[in-house]
Amino acid sequence: MEENRRKYTGLFLFLCMLFLTCLVVSNLIAGKMWAVTDSITVPASVILFPLTYILADVFTEVYGFGYARMVIWAGFACNFFAVLAYVITVDLPSPSNWTEQLAYAVVLGFTPRALVASFAGYLVGEFSNSLILSKMKIFTKGKHLWARTIGSTLVGEALDSALFIVIAFSGTIDTVPLLKMMLFQYLLKVLFEVVFTPVTYFVIGALKKKEGIDKYDYDEKYRLF
Repeated sequence: MEENRRKYTGLFLFLCMLFLTCLVVSNLIAGKMWAVTDSITVPASVILFPLTYILADVFTEVYGFGYARMVIWAGFACNFFAVLAYVITVDLPSPSNWTEQLAYAVVLGFTPRALVASFAGYLVGEFSNSLILSKMKIFTKGKHLWARTIGSTLVGEALDSALFIVIAFSGTIDTVPLLKMMLFQYLLKVLFEVVFTPVTYFVIGALKKKEGIDKYDYDEKYRLF
């Protein structure tokens, strides 16, 4: 297979759009809290955000770390633009007969602390996931895909969950509930990756065959930019 085809195919662009959509929507629904049990609460984004890690696995495994890096930064830019649009929209003066301003602000409003938590967790988690998967592919000579996707997710999601929960909620929630939230969110995301492993195998296999590419990052410098 040709290992470094420098072009953006229709399939690649479709996966990019899917990644960006999942990411932006996840950020939008993160303000909704899901009461899993009486003592465990997690952001509703856990039902969708793990899909971005699966897609990042696909980008890294098929197209290489360089392409995954581009998509990760594109996701950051789109998320930032969406949040900026939300903030401006909430701050626009409302007519006196419109009574939904408070509800609108609650849904679309973001505190600076929550934004820092979201962006930090996303960048550190996604880059760690892709870097580890890329390195493991070389180390395993392309074998044991399940171990690479799950292993990289274990690290990436751990960093993501820890950074987001600690930055966003420390000092506002007691330590025990905070740790429960962090642990359950992490386990749920990893479980998502494990359950979808057969789908990941199918998508990656089909993409490699269709695109004629199976990138190994032998010469990759692993720069962030």
